[in-house]
Amino acid sequence: MTWRPSISLGRLPRLQTLRLAGMVALLGLLAISTFSGKAETQMSQPQHVRNIVLVHGAWADGSSWNKIIPLLQRNGFHVTAVHLPFTTLAEDAATVKRALALQDGPAILVGHSYGGAVITEAGADPNVAALVYLAAFAPDLGQSAGDLNNQYPPPSGGKEIRPDANGFLQITDKGVAEDFAQDLTTPEKQIMAAIQGQVSGPNELGAKVTTVAWKQKPTFYIVADQDRMISPELERKFAAQMHAKTIHISSSHVPMLSHPVQVAEFIASAAGTQ
Repeated sequence: MTWRPSISLGRLPRLQTLRLAGMVALLGLLAISTFSGKAETQMSQPQHVRNIVLVHGAWADGSSWNKIIPLLQRNGFHVTAVHLPFTTLAEDAATVKRALALQDGPAILVGHSYGGAVITEAGADPNVAALVYLAAFAPDLGQSAGDLNNQYPPPSGGKEIRPDANGFLQITDKGVAEDFAQDLTTPEKQIMAAIQGQVSGPNELGAKVTTVAWKQKPTFYIVADQDRMISPELERKFAAQMHAKTIHISSSHVPMLSHPVQVAEFIASAAGTQ
């Protein structure tokens, strides 16, 4: 609707007419400028991120996200769960970067456990909008996951890790049931023990990160307060050093399986949807 003055310009002296016409023109320009400014501001607002890339931890695979994926998909997210090759940290990070390259826009990168070291290495990718660490390692430059785990008294789960002749590691069924996933059902524990991969001690857990993505990206952290694989105190330290938005869940090392709704909601909040 265009505003018009109620005064008839024809009845005013010429000088007054010119002045009033000038005022009307100025008001019109101001209105257009204000509207354009609002439109420009609205256009420049970042849109919600719709892509989420999930990175599992040691002794797991992409199926560890099976309870999270449908919750996120139901809320309109495009979800990708990578499967790490479990050979070297560099190859694990390359696998994640290939998944990021297939996204149609920016993505939230989520890492669990050792997967935190992987997203720290891979997360500087320009397609990454934010990082979510889930009971995960967050190494600084030149640090490895193994270095960090030695900073505190070892959690009880460490006693159930067994190396083979080549330095690849597995966790015993007892370790899965009592320390890795103690708050899951018995069938779930048995499945986790059955599907676990062999992790390279020296080439993955012992590998130093060369890029520290959490210094460049917004970060989020879930502390698992009943974790027996990574010290909860160490997890709190990671969250503090990153200045991450943090929540605590009274969970084992696998809150994405024992508390999937809370975890999914927190991941969604990193995408700006909550």
